[in-house]
Amino acid sequence: MAKSRSFRGVKGTVVAALAAGVCYWISTSLVEWSDGLAQADDTFGVGMLEGLTARIISLLLLPVLLWAGMRSLRERGNHLLIAAGHVEAWLIGGYLVEQGTGGDAVTVLCLALFAGLGGLLSLVEVEPAGLPDLQG
Repeated sequence: MAKSRSFRGVKGTVVAALAAGVCYWISTSLVEWSDGLAQADDTFGVGMLEGLTARIISLLLLPVLLWAGMRSLRERGNHLLIAAGHVEAWLIGGYLVEQGTGGDAVTVLCLALFAGLGGLLSLVEVEPAGLPDLQG
């Protein structure tokens, strides 16, 4: 049982690291795109819809990637990882994308922090209440 629990933590760390990297890349690209639209035209409101869309996509993408990654590795009960990962993405990812002044070292450290916390959170397996166990 301990071997499978630690292997689940490794899976969670890898999935969190990949999801954080993909989300960071997509988020920075979308925010740069929306800011570029706003800077290209001095008209009031240009780029506002695109900026809002970029930020909504950035916030909703990470929980979906965490869920899909863990499910593709056949891990169930990832509710805490997904919920807390969403909060982590909002705090850590929002800081990285919006501030953008930390440099490469700060970016790598923040993404490593996210991956480490994701690995710890993945150790907790939460089964949904009221559903029968169909595993056997």
